[in-house]
Amino acid sequence: MVELKTREEIEKIKKSGKILRQALELVKSKVKVGITTGELDKIAEEFIRSKGAIPACKGYEGFPGTMCISVNDEVVHGIPGKRKLKEGDVVSFDSCVLLDGWYSDSAITVIVGRPKTENDKKLVEVTEQALYIGIEKAVAGNRIGDISAAVQEFVEKNGFSLVREYTGHGIGRHLHEDPSVPNYGKKGTGMILKEGMCIAIEPMVCAGDYGLYTAEDGWTAITVDHSNAAHFEHTIAITKNGPEILTK
Repeated sequence: MVELKTREEIEKIKKSGKILRQALELVKSKVKVGITTGELDKIAEEFIRSKGAIPACKGYEGFPGTMCISVNDEVVHGIPGKRKLKEGDVVSFDSCVLLDGWYSDSAITVIVGRPKTENDKKLVEVTEQALYIGIEKAVAGNRIGDISAAVQEFVEKNGFSLVREYTGHGIGRHLHEDPSVPNYGKKGTGMILKEGMCIAIEPMVCAGDYGLYTAEDGWTAITVDHSNAAHFEHTIAITKNGPEILTK
């Protein structure tokens, strides 16, 4: 069941989202050759807690980190640890914050130093652009499929593929709520979008095939062909004035 949020509730998610965005930007500023994913995760956790918020990924269904940090062919749910970042690594940071009972969820992808290839650079740029193209379709009266189709059309036009196993989702008092928001689909299909809906839109894009497998750690999703991947995400609200980004 989809729970529509009041303006007051949307503002609470927005406060959560602001802390999350600040944490992501802080971690992004600390990315450099030689730093470990565990060190970056600690920076994020300390910052989130310093704001009186809870790093909601930590402990979620047993996940050990504040952030999912996924490198190169790791698409999502990478566990932070002793891995040192190298020049040209494509690194995705996905995290969520709980503040006063309200969740926010967001992700970014960065390249460490100079990209190894122009295709890596294009992959990151296209994935971020796809997110905003999807957001543009998140208006009352449209359908979920309008978001999905817009993202898919843009990504595939640029020669990349979209993950099928994981999708965007509703968000609010729970991290994952209805509806599911796939990154592929057909225009004019799916649930009608209504004012007060809050959703996380999150394209996960692969440079090669979208097939995935799960690593032995039980979390990390990796491309079967070991092509690189990128991930961007915003939590948004559907309002009478159009989509409002809550994680900025």
